[in-house]
Amino acid sequence: MIIIINYNMGNLNSISNMLRKIGFESKISSDYKEIERADKLILPGVGAFDKGISNLREIGIIDAVKERVLIKKIPILGICLGMQLMTKKSEEGVLEGLSLIDAETKKFILDDNYKIPHMGWNTVKLEKSSLVLKDMENQENRFYFVHSYYVKCFNKDDILCSTQYGLTFTSMFEHENIIGAQFHPEKSHKFGMQLLKNFLEYY
Repeated sequence: MIIIINYNMGNLNSISNMLRKIGFESKISSDYKEIERADKLILPGVGAFDKGISNLREIGIIDAVKERVLIKKIPILGICLGMQLMTKKSEEGVLEGLSLIDAETKKFILDDNYKIPHMGWNTVKLEKSSLVLKDMENQENRFYFVHSYYVKCFNKDDILCSTQYGLTFTSMFEHENIIGAQFHPEKSHKFGMQLLKNFLEYY
């Protein structure tokens, strides 16, 4: 069962529709028991870090997510804010993150040549091989971004892809069964479709 976690801060239907388009059925849920039975989790997100963590706390599903991901080792994909929530903390807020990966979320501090948020299409550079990027290694992969904060990984081996926007930031990370994407694969046409298909087929 593929569960798209509903904590009232994501493009839930867009993701569900994209999964259906590539041949996968999913369920949008905030139910603790359904998350406990999930085979794969997707944590989407749009908005502020502290609000996201607060919503997850209020719904009462953080323990279920951590048990499935850290103990049962089921695959999870965090998208945009969902990726940032997986880190230990964010410069956007004061609350502790999910701490699924050794990383922090930092604020873009760029010169006037770069508008914030970083918004629009940009390319990603693959930093290591991964099943989630199967059949994408020898092409220029472009994804759609909308964000004012970025993830800094403390373990370089966790960096899956990097992107240039005034600085080099981690646009995807992968640590065992934990994957984060700063961009929106559900808005990234053929590139996003391939990535989501790989995540669902090979993990």
